Amino acid sequence: MAAEAASARAAAEAAARQSYGKLVAFLAARTRDVAGAEDVLADAFAAALERWPRDGVPDRPEAWLLAVARRRGIDAVRRRLTREAGQDHLALIAEELEAGMAEQEIPDERLRLLFACAHPAIDPAMRAPLMLQTILGFDAAAIASAFLVSPATMAQRLVRAKARIRQAGIPFRIPERQELAGRLTAVLEAIYAAFAEGWLDAAGTETRRRNLASEGLWLGRLTASLLPNEPEALGLLSLMLFAEARRAARRGPDGAYMPLAAQDTGLWDHAMIDEAERLLVVASAMEGLGRYRLEAAIQAVHSARRSRTTGGTDWPALATLYEALLKLTGSPVAAINRAVAVARLDGPRAGLDALEAIGDPRLADYQPFWAARADLAAQLGDREQAAAAYDRAIGLERDEAVRRFLLAERDALDRGTV
Repeated sequence: MAAEAASARAAAEAAARQSYGKLVAFLAARTRDVAGAEDVLADAFAAALERWPRDGVPDRPEAWLLAVARRRGIDAVRRRLTREAGQDHLALIAEELEAGMAEQEIPDERLRLLFACAHPAIDPAMRAPLMLQTILGFDAAAIASAFLVSPATMAQRLVRAKARIRQAGIPFRIPERQELAGRLTAVLEAIYAAFAEGWLDAAGTETRRRNLASEGLWLGRLTASLLPNEPEALGLLSLMLFAEARRAARRGPDGAYMPLAAQDTGLWDHAMIDEAERLLVVASAMEGLGRYRLEAAIQAVHSARRSRTTGGTDWPALATLYEALLKLTGSPVAAINRAVAVARLDGPRAGLDALEAIGDPRLADYQPFWAARADLAAQLGDREQAAAAYDRAIGLERDEAVRRFLLAERDALDRGTV
């Protein structure tokens, strides 16, 4: 019995990873009741954990979960029927029952849900957290950690945002051209946030983050396919493909962290890089200049190291691209990377000066800033400054593999081998 229960739980977890957002989006598409959709889906997953060990995992877990969730939703509607609202609700029940009899594939409404979450009626600060929860199933605590607020505060804000979708009657649809630009930015940011969360788990071993990079890629592909004339949608997909192509090279055979410059390019997914380059060419031919196209172009420069003819990194191109990204976004992360490129071109003193000129207080707790400072100070022979910066970077890093890498660099500094 224990084996059956474990198998059922694994099947339910797999269905949650693969189908959570799809099922929430489909259930909420007509009612616009996102919280209600999440509630009935939670009931469906609870029913799966109860029944699947006894009855076996169904052939189509996603369809089974949808059918149970629909029944729970219909039961909830029946319980709150009133004379005044009865006819509308009864019509909805009939429609749901009729749809429930069909054996067709479940329509995918996730992109429409993303745009609903990015509607102007939703607080801009809550759009990305709302998307992360409704599409990817992140819990409030995980989102709160990413956005530096308490779990209770984030939970309350998410409840209000979902209620706003229902109360304002926000439609689940792709916006018209005149309103697309503003909401597309919020959608792309949320997709990239999902991908980045999965990207942090280089080995793919953390349950909470598992499959998030592929989920982000899927949403990116969907957005690009539905909006083929939006250069930033193409640029984001290109950027994510460049990054994902290097996943196998990010850790050594023993799990050691491998910085980009030390990665074995033979482990990169060259077909994925080729696809990213094709997308970037198409996006770059379109008007304007955007963040994601610039970041994809930066990744293209790094990926050129796989070429037998060049085999190196075009640091002047990287410095130029990071300068453009910095002017466009004002991002301190772009400023750090620009400083590293400047150091490659003009020496470590010029790079360290550029790093210290950033002056953004947020960098006090940003590990890459201190790691870059430590490396440049070590190159200048300033062991005291380098050691202090390494200590700060090590204290801020949570990834054990990266911590070991930084500790090794710090040890090399102490031995005088840097």
